[in-house]
Amino acid sequence: MKQLLQNLKNGKTTVEDVPAPAPRAGMALVKTAASLVSAGTERMVVEFAEKSLVGKARSRPDLVRQVLDKARREGLVTTVQSAFNRLDQPMALGYSSAGTIVALGSNMQGFKVGQRVACAGGGYAVHAEYAVVPRNLLTPLPKSVDFESAAFATLGAIAMHGFRLAEPQIGENVAVIGLGLLGLLAIQIADAAGCNVLGIDLDPKRVALASSLGRFDTAQRGLEAVTRQKAVDSSSAFTTHRGFDVVLICADTPSNDPVELAGVIARDRARVVATGAVGLNIPRKIYYEKELSFINSRSYGPGRYDSSYEEDGKDYPLGYVRWTEGRNLESVVELMASGKLKVQPLITHRFPIEKAAAAYEVITGKKKESFLGVLLTYDEKKEERSKKVEFPTVNRQRPALSEAEGSTVNLGVLGAGLYANATLLPVINRIKDIELVGIASAGGLHARHSGKKFGFKYATSSDDEIINDPNINTVAVLTRHDSHADLVVKALKAGKNVFVEKPLAVDSRQLAVVSKALSTANRQLLTVGFNRRFAPLARTLSSFLLHRTESLYAHYRVNAGYIPLNHWTQNPEQGGRIIGEACHFIDFITFLVGAAPVSVTAHALPDNGKYCEDNVSMTFSFPDGSFGIVDYLANGDKSFSKERVEVFCGGKIAVLDDFRKLELAEDGKKKEVRGAQDKGWKNEWIAFAQAIREGGQPPIPYEQLIGVTRSTFAAVESLRTNKTIVIS
Repeated sequence: MKQLLQNLKNGKTTVEDVPAPAPRAGMALVKTAASLVSAGTERMVVEFAEKSLVGKARSRPDLVRQVLDKARREGLVTTVQSAFNRLDQPMALGYSSAGTIVALGSNMQGFKVGQRVACAGGGYAVHAEYAVVPRNLLTPLPKSVDFESAAFATLGAIAMHGFRLAEPQIGENVAVIGLGLLGLLAIQIADAAGCNVLGIDLDPKRVALASSLGRFDTAQRGLEAVTRQKAVDSSSAFTTHRGFDVVLICADTPSNDPVELAGVIARDRARVVATGAVGLNIPRKIYYEKELSFINSRSYGPGRYDSSYEEDGKDYPLGYVRWTEGRNLESVVELMASGKLKVQPLITHRFPIEKAAAAYEVITGKKKESFLGVLLTYDEKKEERSKKVEFPTVNRQRPALSEAEGSTVNLGVLGAGLYANATLLPVINRIKDIELVGIASAGGLHARHSGKKFGFKYATSSDDEIINDPNINTVAVLTRHDSHADLVVKALKAGKNVFVEKPLAVDSRQLAVVSKALSTANRQLLTVGFNRRFAPLARTLSSFLLHRTESLYAHYRVNAGYIPLNHWTQNPEQGGRIIGEACHFIDFITFLVGAAPVSVTAHALPDNGKYCEDNVSMTFSFPDGSFGIVDYLANGDKSFSKERVEVFCGGKIAVLDDFRKLELAEDGKKKEVRGAQDKGWKNEWIAFAQAIREGGQPPIPYEQLIGVTRSTFAAVESLRTNKTIVIS
């Protein structure tokens, strides 16, 4: 399918062939008929992308500070690679569209294939021939609303939410400052609500257009519009010198003039709501004297930026939240159907998706054309939809190994997120004995980018296509945590070797299913991304303890860093941070001891509404009497090193600092080993590939893979019950 993409690194806006996405649970696959180009949000993205690196840094000093902190912690080379990788990721543009449902995921009651819908949401209602959209960001279209009008529904919901925040009453006087698309929708919404509306703009043409959109004759004071020069005098006359009850700021300018004007024309104790991106230096004198209320409107209603609402489809109860973003969308469509919200007069440009890049030359001013509503259109009769894109001219073929050396590892990858692109795929791509065959991601976009970048033969949006491909003998699972176990089982049953990024499973039920599948597997191998045990300094440390005759004590301190509660890793369905990341450090101590833990006692600092069981101290005992402590902490400072391991055993001491420096002490002598930070990703894949080729043992013993995973569940149980848990 065709999709419009923005490259943040080189600033190019292009239309590319991308695998069509597959509908997931709680989502619908929509064949797009029309999508609206945002002259605000999308223009800012494009203009940022077109800046030089220096220009990008100047415009986002907050990101520069993050990069500097990361450089101090992880080194300059690693940080530069990470920063460039983020910039290299393709960005899907668009957040307002309309089309027809062609497929449904599970839990989509109330929707059906063939239904016409308006779609919303950044990353969902994108400029593409097909889009996957969650249920709460869809609203059905009546026959009287055409696709082009419905493509404005999301922008209309932004205007609607700003209007509702002001809590206007019938007959109140409402001023709308800024008559771009948002303002022209806002004046119609206020007019439809029975308010007296005055629009204000610098452009006389937009003033004239606004005046033509009202329901009433201007003599009846229903809807009027004036230029900025006449704003103050006209406002006084319009309100009979009382001032406006409500002022909606819909302008898009860094100037502070709209906020200052709002204060001048507002009545005593009026409500001012900013929905546009404007200067926010509120003049204290007039806002204080009139005791004005000021609200900065956040997008298009309650539910926005809440992943449980937008992604998981959990709606808010109607009795508590009357107007969510989804219900605002529905309300806007109803206004369109009634004829009270006119959209067609606002359309100035239409571009077919194949020529979509030209639309951005218009909104960024390169074409020097005046514009308002810029639409992208799609061929509604075109039915071709492919989940697969091949790269025959891009793939870098590696010579197959001879039969005497064994077979090549023919790899298929599930998941193409930041971790895959920044860390794992660059490592795998440098290992000569691994052939990159196919890569999948649910949306198709990131698979297409990674497939072309790293030399895969094809990209797809279908996991099953990778798992069932006879040319693939090894599958890497790099998806979100809750999907790991299911995909591991599918791949094992299909006869594939499997690498799965941690965790192996997020609960005991999943782990039992994986264990059963592993017990019935033929010759295929399984390993988990516990890469730290393969790090060069980790191997040196292990050799230092190789001939120990006593139990050891190990303390692993992790400065994990704070993650907001709304981040996907904090979702209980994803396992949380102990199961999802602390497993790394439990495995490392398991590697040093040579066996999995047999008991655990865990304690945590109070969450206090800020944390989620991520300031934890866990003490593990092992079969030989050894014990290890993992202190996993989210309340530190990121400028400090992340990881430090101290080991005491039989007159020996070892200290490993952030996989950069290893200090060894024995017989009164000290030795220090230094090197570039290496956490073992490459060595792990070399070991895994070698085991596959030679038919050897798995790089990590299965009893340790299973035991470490089980110990994370036990640690969570101990934390919540305040008891020591024996790990069976």
